[in-house]
This record gives sequence, structure tokens and C-alpha cells, in this order.
Amino acid sequence: MAHWANMAFRSCLQGAEGFFMSKIAGQWNIFYIFGQRMQSVKFLNGKYMAKSVKEYIEENEARFLEEWFSLIRIPSVSADPAHKNDMVACAERWRDLLLEAGADEARLMPSSGNPLVYAEKRVGEDAPTVLVYGHYDVMPAEPLDLWKSDPFEPEVRDGHVFARGADDDKGQSMIQLKAFEYMVREGALCHNVKFILEGEEEIGSPSLNAFLQEYRELLACDVILVSDTSMLALDLPSLTTGLRGLAYWEIEVTGPNRDLHSGHFGGAVANPINVLCGLLARMTDEDGRITIPGFYDEVEELSEEERRMLSEIPFDEERYKQAIGVHALKGENGYSTIERNSCRPSFDVCGIWGGYTGEGSKTVLPSKAYAKVSCRLVPHQQHEKISRMFVDYIESIAPDYVQVKVTPMHGGEGYVCPITLPAYKAAEEGFTKAFGRKPLAVRRGGSIPIISDFEKILGTKTVLMGFGLESNAIHSPNENFPLDMFRKGIEAVVEFHESVTL
Repeated sequence: MAHWANMAFRSCLQGAEGFFMSKIAGQWNIFYIFGQRMQSVKFLNGKYMAKSVKEYIEENEARFLEEWFSLIRIPSVSADPAHKNDMVACAERWRDLLLEAGADEARLMPSSGNPLVYAEKRVGEDAPTVLVYGHYDVMPAEPLDLWKSDPFEPEVRDGHVFARGADDDKGQSMIQLKAFEYMVREGALCHNVKFILEGEEEIGSPSLNAFLQEYRELLACDVILVSDTSMLALDLPSLTTGLRGLAYWEIEVTGPNRDLHSGHFGGAVANPINVLCGLLARMTDEDGRITIPGFYDEVEELSEEERRMLSEIPFDEERYKQAIGVHALKGENGYSTIERNSCRPSFDVCGIWGGYTGEGSKTVLPSKAYAKVSCRLVPHQQHEKISRMFVDYIESIAPDYVQVKVTPMHGGEGYVCPITLPAYKAAEEGFTKAFGRKPLAVRRGGSIPIISDFEKILGTKTVLMGFGLESNAIHSPNENFPLDMFRKGIEAVVEFHESVTL
């Protein structure tokens, strides 16, 4: 018997009446019998595990929370240039935490925008590699008056951490960090691990594509692991197998050369806000379908089998409406709510403004009107092609008595993860062990545009181990993350590392 086993027997058999061994998924457990009590010792890949992950979390949770909170307190808002120094400070904090967790090296790497954080732990030159991706930037916290506590001073209420970034993505990335820390300190890692954390995900990752191209050899890996998606419920684990793509634009409509008196000019001069509203109203028809010519050319219809699987996902439509405060739902005719918000394209006005919006009234015919709009896309739709089609369509229907300018912004393609992928199976095992039931495979309506670039540039599939919940209010006031989910997430990722074969 191996030396480690002999040591374990000598240290644990004293006083024991007997023992037996079991092996599950490559993991040995030795159970020692002391009367009516049993004590187990765990071995993984020939290594003695001194503590279970649950014990490790319990002993270190106070430290975990303080480290997590130290990240949250840095307002790393990528959309606001005023927070440029905060972006660097947050990246530096991540670098330090990665080194403390056991990375062999961790450093900030420059890009055309905010710095990226790179770290790695090497166990062998020929060992396979898992690349963990996350982001340290967060959305703006506004409107601040709707928060019940300071968005950048984390507060624990009813078992939840409330703060901007508590979930997206500082909380979920912290899960990855602490699972990695446990594996390193227990000497249980059998593959190399790399981390890449960016600071521009919330603004479309404008610098990351070029970074991937430049450093593809450094980032070479066998699978990419991402925790930036959500589950159906705390007691209903699910793994995200697909994401929608995204295309985004800003529209500017210009009429007169200055704001005009609406009494003197109203009815004689086109109002840019009226024109803009008319253009936006024409983007969808009465059936909820997008009217851009050729928009659906690459959209694949759901198969009967896919629709059957989606229909089996537990979904309470009344609770869904109640949770978001609406009395009715509206979308593309002929599809269920789950199909609409995960597997079908959509068009949304994300913001619209112009004219006078201050207190009281001002009778003005504005010079300009603006809108920010987006389309969620499905796999096979190319966001650059859709972006050009949108610009052409708006220009073709715009009246000649105003000037219309359309500026494409960020975007990316959708993604589908094969459920036969060995790394997906390891993630499935992780969720099963942590949550006590096999996770459902679901497609989600959100977008992580860089994931399609990972596959194109690095030639590697991505597994989406997300631990968010719809009730976590990401991008909204009172964003939060359940502490119980934080603990279970660490357990699930540890199990992924223990069981994955690459």
C-alpha cells in the first residue's frame, strides 16, 4: 500500500474496531469504525484530504467574506471613466487574492482599455489545463435612491449579501477563487489552472478579443470554466447550455438646429422625439416579430424534442409575473415564455431621451432625440451582419425631414455547450453533489459575447457553472447573493476539479 495510506492507517486506526474502503468516481474513502460511530478519511488521486470542503468553508468563512467584501467596496464601474483608478485598484486586489490563494504567479496585463488579471497554477507541463474566466467590473449602481443600503458597502440581511457586484460577477468569481484555494491547500489539483479576469465585460469586452489574439498561447487550455450565469432556483439546480447573442445601437434623430418654442413651431416642424418613437414602433409587428428584412434567415426553429424538454422545466408563470410586478406577459406569438426569453430573438428599447425632462413644464420642441436599443440574438445569427441590417433598415424607413444617425455599439454571437462534453459531465457531478439533485440543462436569455470568441480564437469549449438567481437583481438596485449559494457553489466547483477528465 502507498506511503500516504500507511500514514493514514497509523494515525486513524488507533482505537478503531475495523475499517472498510469505498471508491466512487476515482475517489477513495476509508471508513473507520468506532463502536456505533464511523469516521471517514478521504483520498483523491493518491492524496490525503485533511479537511472536507464543508469543513474548510466553515473554518474560513469569515475570511472569505472579508476578502469578498474588500472587492465589493471598490466601485469598479467600467461604464464611467471617473472610475478608471478604481478599475486598477480592483484588478490589483484580485491579483493579490489569487497569489494568496496559491497561484504560482499573478499579474496585471495591459490592454487597450482596463487591465486584465492573469494568474496560473502549474502542476505539470503535460497536465491538462482549466482556464477560469470572470470579470471584476460592475454595472453603475444608479438609481441610488432605490437601494436600501450603500451599494458599495456590503450588508448581510436575511442570509444574503446586498451590494453592487455581490453576484455579478465578484460573488461568482469568488466562488471559483475559493474552490481553487481549497484544492491547492489540500494538494488535490491534478490539472493546471489559469485565471483571466477582465474589467470591461459590462461594456461589451471591447479589448478582450485583441487580447485573446495576442496571448492565445499563454491562454491555451483544454476547457474554459465560467461562473456568470444563473440557476432556476436554490433548490432547483440547473446548468446553462446556451446563451443568446447581442447587438446594440444608439440612434440619434436631429431636427431643427436648436430647441424651439412648441407654440410657435409645433405642427409646422417635425419633432425628433415623435419621429424616433415612430421608427421604434415599426421595429416589431403585431405578432411580436422583428420587421428587419432578412432578420430571421439564420434563426433555426426549435425542434419538437427541444420544445418538449423546455416544457418540462418547472416554471410558475404567475409567480414569474408577481416577481417582476406585471399582470400580463407579451412576446412573440406562438411561443412559450421560456422559449421567448431563451431561444428566440428579441428587440428592446433600453433607453430613450430628449427635450425637457426637468421638474415642472417647459413647452419645447426639441432639436434632438436619442435611443439606445438592442437585439438579443440566437446561435447562428452573426451580430455584425445583424448590426448592418439594422442600420440599413432604419435609414430606409427614416423620413427625409430629419437626420438620423445610427451608431453600432458592442455585441457578440450566441453559444451552445454540448451536454456530452466531459467537462460538462464534471460540472453536472459538481451540482449533483452540492445541491443533492441532478441539474437541469437549460438555455438562458442573457449574453456573454466573449464566449463565442473563446471558441473561435482559443479553439476551446466553455462550461457555464453559474450560481446566480433571478431574485439576485443583478444590474438593478439591491443586487444580492445568498450566502448558502456561495457555500454550495464552492462545493460544486471543488467537485468539478476533483472529477473532471480532460
